[in-house]
Amino acid sequence: MTEEKRIPNAFLDDIAKLAAGAAGLAQGARQEAEVLIKSRIERFAASRDWVSREEFDAVREMAILALDENKKLVARIEALEAKASSTG
Repeated sequence: MTEEKRIPNAFLDDIAKLAAGAAGLAQGARQEAEVLIKSRIERFAASRDWVSREEFDAVREMAILALDENKKLVARIEALEAKASSTG
């Protein structure tokens, strides 16, 4: 290989290494930014006394069960009142 062909190849190799390094640096910066943003959001949410999704779902299920029970009790009261008014 002649000296002229080796110089451009070495130059292109250096450019490729530089580009790969820059891409790696950008990837690292992106990951660091994601971690920082996630941390700040979690800290913000924790300071607001918000409930977790699991807690919300548990209370929602309890409310649904309570409403169902309430409907049954209303129907039972109405039946008892109807029975009391027909016998009295």
